[in-house]
Amino acid sequence: MSAQPSAVRIPILYVILGVLVMISVVPMYFYSTQVEAINRDRLKTNEMLLQNTVTRSLADDLSQHQQSLRMMLANLSSAIQVASGGDIGTQNIEAPELRALLENFVGSSDELAYATLLNADAKGISAGRIAPDAFLQRELERAYAAAREGRVYNGQTLVVGNGKSARTVLLVSAPVMYGGRFLGVIASVVDLEFLIRRLQEVNRGGLIPYVVDSQGRLVASASPEYATGQDMKNLEIVRNFVDEGSKAQLAATKEFSVHDGKQDIEMLGTYSPVTALDWAVVVQKPRREAYRGVYEMQRTGRLLALLAVLLSVGVSIFAARRITNPLEVLTQTSRAIASGDFSQRVHLWSRTEIGELAETFNTMSEELERFVEDLKQAAEENRALFMGSIQMLTGAVDEKDPYTRGHSDRVTRYSLMIAKEMELPSDFLETLQISAQLHDVGKIGIEDGILKKPGALTAEEFEVMKTHTTKGANILRPVKQLAAMLPGIELHHEALDGRGYPYGLKDDQVPLLARVIAVADTFDALTTNRPYQHAHTPEEALGIIRDLAGKRLDPKAVDAIIAVYGRGEIRIQRLTVRTAVQPAPANAAATPSTQPAVAPVAVTATASLAVDSAADEEVRV
Repeated sequence: MSAQPSAVRIPILYVILGVLVMISVVPMYFYSTQVEAINRDRLKTNEMLLQNTVTRSLADDLSQHQQSLRMMLANLSSAIQVASGGDIGTQNIEAPELRALLENFVGSSDELAYATLLNADAKGISAGRIAPDAFLQRELERAYAAAREGRVYNGQTLVVGNGKSARTVLLVSAPVMYGGRFLGVIASVVDLEFLIRRLQEVNRGGLIPYVVDSQGRLVASASPEYATGQDMKNLEIVRNFVDEGSKAQLAATKEFSVHDGKQDIEMLGTYSPVTALDWAVVVQKPRREAYRGVYEMQRTGRLLALLAVLLSVGVSIFAARRITNPLEVLTQTSRAIASGDFSQRVHLWSRTEIGELAETFNTMSEELERFVEDLKQAAEENRALFMGSIQMLTGAVDEKDPYTRGHSDRVTRYSLMIAKEMELPSDFLETLQISAQLHDVGKIGIEDGILKKPGALTAEEFEVMKTHTTKGANILRPVKQLAAMLPGIELHHEALDGRGYPYGLKDDQVPLLARVIAVADTFDALTTNRPYQHAHTPEEALGIIRDLAGKRLDPKAVDAIIAVYGRGEIRIQRLTVRTAVQPAPANAAATPSTQPAVAPVAVTATASLAVDSAADEEVRV
């Protein structure tokens, strides 16, 4: 059953800091947001009102000028009727009285650049400081045609003159009627310089003003980039006015975009209709400038909010640290104790409950330290008793087979050397130590006649001898604490090529524990005197073991014992007197162990192949 992953720990400093920040910053944030939103709306409204006021003022001025001009034309028409007696035909059209009236009319205002009086035969007189060009002459023809129909006429704006003398003008006409009878037409050309000056004044205030007619053509502008008569319907606000047509009676403010060839510029614009002329006064401004006050207020507000947040965070951190530092000390000490260092104490002075907690913690640590020392001592005693019991058991086995006395201790020592050389983990070494010590415990169940037989074993006796592996495992199997050691006890005579016993396991089927013990067991068997063989020198034994590597013995374990011996860590003490090797009986069964004896100093391939499954009782060369 896998361990559940531990939840991510959130430091209490963050919790306290978060609470303090929430208490101090969040209300201020919502308050500043609301204030900012209110002021932003007010600033936007003020900007819109400003544009509305400017356009409405300009539109009213134009309407007043138009009404004044119409009134002047009406007064002039009345004066002409009186002076001419209702007759401005060919004979009276050039009367001095009529010319004087026309010249006084033009001289009455700087805005009047030209005026003409035409009778029903299209003949007349004129006065002014400009001479009509072809375009203005066409406008006069249209005005005359409208007058014959009894209509007033407002022409298109035109530019007359060149260079600095160029002027933007507008033709305005009215019919001259007497008793319902058409007498002629009075046409005046109005210089729109007054309008351009007003637009320039507005432009200096940061707005972009211009005037368009009902078709969306430019009437006048303060900017030289716009030309009189230019189609302005590419601007959304102008299109809105044109689409509204005669229904456009009130000012309207729009947000729209203007493409300047490189990018789209967000604009805020307002138009106000001039109903007397079917015109509209338009002002616009880039939104980043129109709402500059809004953006500056937002930046200032956010900067102040950020400073307030930083101040609140700083105060919160200081306050939180005052609370969490003692807890951090307790936490670090607790971790040290949890890792096994029970000598740690909390050095903390505080008159709060945390100080009392620290004193209680130190008392608990002292009690735990004493308790753990007692447990360690008891554990050492139990381990010593356990290992002593194992030593007694292996000693009993060695006493039963006097020819292999000390064999279990040596195999254990060699096994640990091999495992350390192979860099196997410490828990494996602990298991290996006990398993190697008990690897031959099953011999306690083998009859003395077989176990102590000085000569070669018969085939039947060898089969009985092979049962010591399973007997040992069966003896120790009821002890649950030794379950991990059983593979080394039961399988240390298995071979990688499958020729071992008791189960004939092959390759990876043989556990690593059994492989290590098998190499150590073989080395000790070859380097000790037995009734059936003389001890080999370590070099001879290693030569035989090397030949068995990969066949019956684990190659890595073989390399490890060779390396250990090469460093001089294995020292073997020899007896000065050797016991003669007992010859095998003539009628002994043919087994892998009945090979001819080989001199200790001459290790041949035949001697190497004579070694059985890495077992001491099988090594009979």
